[in-house]
Amino acid sequence: RVGLCVLSGLPAAGKSTLARALSHRLPQSAGWTCALLTYDELIPPEAFALRKPEMEPAGPSLLLPRWKQSRRELLQCLESFLRALLSGDPLSAPPAATQPAWERFLACCRRQGLLSLAESRVGARDRTHAGSGPLYLILDDNFYYQSMRYEVYQLARKYSLSFCQLFLECPLECCLQRNRLRRHPLPDETICLMARKIEMPDLKKNAWEQNSLILTSVDGTLEDSEQIISLLATALENPVKQNEENTEQKEADRARCAASTVHQADQMCRRIISQTMKDAKDKNILPSEVKSLAEELNKLKGELLEDLRQGNHLKSQLCPQKQHSDPAAGIASSFQQEATNIVNKYIFK
Repeated sequence: RVGLCVLSGLPAAGKSTLARALSHRLPQSAGWTCALLTYDELIPPEAFALRKPEMEPAGPSLLLPRWKQSRRELLQCLESFLRALLSGDPLSAPPAATQPAWERFLACCRRQGLLSLAESRVGARDRTHAGSGPLYLILDDNFYYQSMRYEVYQLARKYSLSFCQLFLECPLECCLQRNRLRRHPLPDETICLMARKIEMPDLKKNAWEQNSLILTSVDGTLEDSEQIISLLATALENPVKQNEENTEQKEADRARCAASTVHQADQMCRRIISQTMKDAKDKNILPSEVKSLAEELNKLKGELLEDLRQGNHLKSQLCPQKQHSDPAAGIASSFQQEATNIVNKYIFK
């Protein structure tokens, strides 16, 4: 049995300390093999540096920032290891991963005895007789977006593995203070930005996040160790089913996407209204008519946004030859046209 445990939270929240504590505690108290995949060690610092355009290589890697590409390669390396472990096939590098990424992953596995574990499985097709006990892989990273954690869940579902999450909740100021004491501290603004963006597990909304614990970060102690081990054991006894469709997540994704699009369109239209009102005043529209103009523009904005919410945004685009693949941009384009027509009524009446 194999489990994937995602350990997430802000930088300096105490994740690595907890990960090391678990790697010592789990073999002793539960008899499980435990290994750490620390993203800070497996993704090189240069992956987060900005590159000059002329230094960009040709090919598919252009489609993703280097740090995203590195995260994808790491998951591909992990999948290759899991496939070898579960199937008994020889371990081989994934075709899409770079050689340095694969070598870093192999070195991490070798230090923790995972390569010998995979090699002992070669030719052993019967999984019921494999290994001496369960294996937990703890993935130590910020995982500040829900989508980052969901990729790991998808991997667990693909191979019917166990999956759980430990989220370390730590006050921002505490993280900043701890970070400043590190040998290579991150800029304060990086952590502050991440704090604004971080998405905690939502156990009520997302069925796939049910096996999650939100822990208060306490300096290096495992006050909730029994609760943590209980969660890991529960996940181990209930691996994710391959055919699990997770309709709740699909609905949540659709709703979040729709809300984001409406918000973007609303912001665009607000900027257009602001500029249109300024232009109207510059053209000496009577003060008594400025209020009427603002009311008309806001009414139009509301109608177009409602069309977008209802999925009727295509019919709101006036010029078929200017159809937009981005619904928010399409609404803004339509609004700009109709706003111009409304203003002209006041100017040329």
